[in-house]
Amino acid sequence: MYQSLEELCKLEKEQGKPFWKLVQEDDCRERGVSEEEAYGQMRGMYAAMKSADDRYDANLKSASGLTGTEGGKLKNARNAGMLLCGDFVGKVMEKALKTSESNACMKRIVAAPTAGSCGVVPAVFLSMQEEKGYPEKKMVEALYVAAGIGGVIANRAFIAGAAGGCQAEIGSASAMAAGGAVYLLGGDAEGIANATALALKNLLGLVCDPVAGLVEVPCVKRNVLGAVNALTSADLTMAGIFSRIPPDEVIDAMRNVGLKMSEDLKETGIGGLAGTPTGEKIKKTIGNFT
Repeated sequence: MYQSLEELCKLEKEQGKPFWKLVQEDDCRERGVSEEEAYGQMRGMYAAMKSADDRYDANLKSASGLTGTEGGKLKNARNAGMLLCGDFVGKVMEKALKTSESNACMKRIVAAPTAGSCGVVPAVFLSMQEEKGYPEKKMVEALYVAAGIGGVIANRAFIAGAAGGCQAEIGSASAMAAGGAVYLLGGDAEGIANATALALKNLLGLVCDPVAGLVEVPCVKRNVLGAVNALTSADLTMAGIFSRIPPDEVIDAMRNVGLKMSEDLKETGIGGLAGTPTGEKIKKTIGNFT
């Protein structure tokens, strides 16, 4: 697995292979599988993302009662033309809620890179495919791009809220989605890496503070933030706006911030929103599900 985005950018130029192909070849070497087998597995991941969106139940609520139905509400608002963000961004927001709510309701999702951040990548990718008509092959390639970004982040820092706060989960997912979006829009490895940096920079320091220890509040709605942040990062990149801090240094900064973060703010359900009077009241009312 690659240790830096700089390395991937360099290899793309030297070998003339796109970012996604470099990631795929590395995956095949590491796991000892053929490119056909690896592609089929990634294709299955994308199919599972689609299925999670298609099978969303707008009437279902989580066992705690804290999560559910809001994806349907946003869809109704979008269809009614009520959203300031417009139809496309509204669709991205809607899909982020749907997948994340489905996770809280114990339905099948794809951790990308974690269950708590599962709504970000599919919200961006599925919406872009619906909007632009990209073929399935292109979407699978974009998933490889996202996976490559996630692999570098995991190697240099972390992707778990318990280790680095929500910046490591929603932040990483947003960076993965941003890089994949740039690839879909025709960007090269440098553009992919830049979008990664922009997305992750915006979410540095984001704490992991699940109310009652559940991956529901504020986790579900943060998936919306991560998805929309990915879009803005991709747009900035395609407009030629670049990060002053190199992508790998941004990842390293995220790691350093996570290491300095209080344990109360890393998935313990103690600090942040979990520690507010209302957060404590919810915990006592529904019991601690952890």
